Amino acid sequence: MSVLRGGLLGTLAEQLQARRDQHAYRSLRVAESPCGPHQRLRAENGVVVERLAFCSNDYLGLAHHPALIDALAEGARRFGAGSGASHLINGHSRAHADLEDQLAQLMSPWVPEARALFFCTGYMANLALLTGLASAGDRSTTLFCEKLNHASLIDGAKLSGAQVQRYPHADTARLGALLAQSTAGLKIIVTDAVFSMDGCLAPLAELLALAETHDAWLVVDDAHGFGVLGPQGQGSLAELGLRSERLIYMGTLGKAAGVGGAFVAAHPLLIEWLINSARPYIYTTAAPPAVAFALQTSLDLITGPEGDARRTALRARITQLRSHLPAAVAGRGWRLLDSPTAIQPLVVGDNATALALTAALEAHGLWVPAIRPPTVPVGAARLRIALSAAHTEADVAHLVQVLHALHVLTGGAP
Repeated sequence: MSVLRGGLLGTLAEQLQARRDQHAYRSLRVAESPCGPHQRLRAENGVVVERLAFCSNDYLGLAHHPALIDALAEGARRFGAGSGASHLINGHSRAHADLEDQLAQLMSPWVPEARALFFCTGYMANLALLTGLASAGDRSTTLFCEKLNHASLIDGAKLSGAQVQRYPHADTARLGALLAQSTAGLKIIVTDAVFSMDGCLAPLAELLALAETHDAWLVVDDAHGFGVLGPQGQGSLAELGLRSERLIYMGTLGKAAGVGGAFVAAHPLLIEWLINSARPYIYTTAAPPAVAFALQTSLDLITGPEGDARRTALRARITQLRSHLPAAVAGRGWRLLDSPTAIQPLVVGDNATALALTAALEAHGLWVPAIRPPTVPVGAARLRIALSAAHTEADVAHLVQVLHALHVLTGGAP
């Protein structure tokens, strides 16, 4: 009897088929070209096709920037291909240290005396941050987590061993009540700054006020704000002018920064604690020094005149889409969520409709993957339209025109 007919593999085959039946199955697409608006993808039949993509997090269009490519190559020449060890053995290079100094300086106006710690990915940074914080001292810890937090924050909270209390999305009144009732020795509010599937902003000013009132800390995951929001792209804290020692900031460097990795910026004592206690930091090989070296060039671009110009271009594309898409798809049930950011979600309903719309767009040369549960609530499947400074006015106009044509032809349901 085939091993697939029983045991683990049989169970997995059945469960994967169930996901196909529910239109919840996921599969990989192979990109044959660098990240950019016009990307070559390998289709299931093996044919390579070009698509106009609205799905990357490369918000400033830096992922294929010549200066970053040159910096990455120069970093490899100086420091080699890999780090060879964890940071605490001998993998912490001059490139890592210089990047952390640059990040700390960038964040110090918002996080007083900030020190920065570099991680391989944003997911690892959040796991390290929440598990490390929860282990501080012998006091009881409660994490007060926003309902729409990213999966990495959810998983970090679960792994932390702390008590977790979730509050409804942006409901500061409910959060205030939970904080007032709490007797925890250590209280930590945990939130995304820009919510990755909705594009809206957290009420950070109100959250920080609650942290100050209730002797709590505020963890801000600014994965989708760093590089894009605020003067010089310094992120959501800078956008709102928020400054406090109670702020613990996480920013990713593989989205607007165009390279990879992430960082935590916080009070120096907190960073020292993470170095000494956060298992995802201690027990993993450090990221290649060349990546850290290239990121220094990325920060220069982000904070300089070119970064300003790219943010201006991105804002123009956001305004263009929001000015024309709602009217183009009005009256049939598709709904463009209220978002001031590069993330523009078009909610279409059930999984089958979202997948059919993605397929119809691809037939017209556009690549906008469907986002389905459990990433978003059941019945709220959507297209997560992600805009970039590298998109042109013509690119966005074409997307709007095709969506309008599909909407009219199908009555709102492809």
